Amino acid sequence: MSDTPIRTAVTPSVHAMETAGRLAVAAFPTALDSEPVRDVLVRLSAGAFDVPDLVLVLDAAGRYRGAVELAQVLRAPPSRTAGEQIRADWPRVAPELDQEHAVQVAAEAKVAALPVIDADGRPVGIIPPVVLLEVLAREHREDMHRFAGILKERAGSRHALEDPPGRRAARRLPWLLVGLAMSALATGVMARFEAALQANVVIAFFIPALVYLTDAIGTQTEAIAIRGLSARRKPLPRILLLELMTGGMIGLALAIVAFAGIWLAFGDVLLGLGVSIALLIAGTLASSLGLILPWMLAKLRIDPAFGTGPVATIIQDVLTIVVYFAVMTTLLGIPT
Repeated sequence: MSDTPIRTAVTPSVHAMETAGRLAVAAFPTALDSEPVRDVLVRLSAGAFDVPDLVLVLDAAGRYRGAVELAQVLRAPPSRTAGEQIRADWPRVAPELDQEHAVQVAAEAKVAALPVIDADGRPVGIIPPVVLLEVLAREHREDMHRFAGILKERAGSRHALEDPPGRRAARRLPWLLVGLAMSALATGVMARFEAALQANVVIAFFIPALVYLTDAIGTQTEAIAIRGLSARRKPLPRILLLELMTGGMIGLALAIVAFAGIWLAFGDVLLGLGVSIALLIAGTLASSLGLILPWMLAKLRIDPAFGTGPVATIIQDVLTIVVYFAVMTTLLGIPT
């Protein structure tokens, strides 16, 4: 019978919070790759483990070679070695890996337990199924909080729904006052293009639709891209580039539909082209703004739940109006 240790003592506190090393449990079964299955089973029956359903197979120097499920060990011929039972594609993670990424590794590989192996190839521990589920549930809860505009699951984050009405109003009203002040800018922009509206009143017909569509694109971005920020941890420039491309594709699709509809309804190619170009540009800008503004508020430690909606909406509206009139006056030759 081998003298291979049946458990490895690890002090979890040496690993940073929310890392794979912090989640790993220290009591797990091991076996030498050259050890007969019969000897492994004898030791397993005599040991107490936190993760009894996964055996880590080591070489003679104690370095990790692979893992084998207990069910496979039980089915194997007693004379076979542990090394012959290794599942070659069993995933492993480094101790410093973020816990959310560790859960992703386990989910993508469809395994219930995850070995944590250090840079020297020695096992730190195993993340058991119950811990993976706990992390998955916690991260899901955090993502839902982020989806709602709440960045951290803590007592202060619940003020938006649990405070008395007066205090909730006091938190939300300043942002709405900012939106009211900025709406004066939108009125000023409309007044600036009064001559253009008088010269061709038809162009005013499309302003409500354009404003609605850009607001809708921005709202979608706030709901989807911010959640992607919290889940994937990609750098902001990369996410912004992807969102610019996404917004451009959405804007292009809507622009094609709008052009066809306006051309058929009004028989004016330039009018349809102008609305389509404005929709493409404004939609792309709205998509980017829907990502950047909540990110900026979060960096300033301001809860995006309060500020994103009022501020993003009015900025998107002003940008849409400016873009629309700039395109229409240039394309149709309307004086400003």
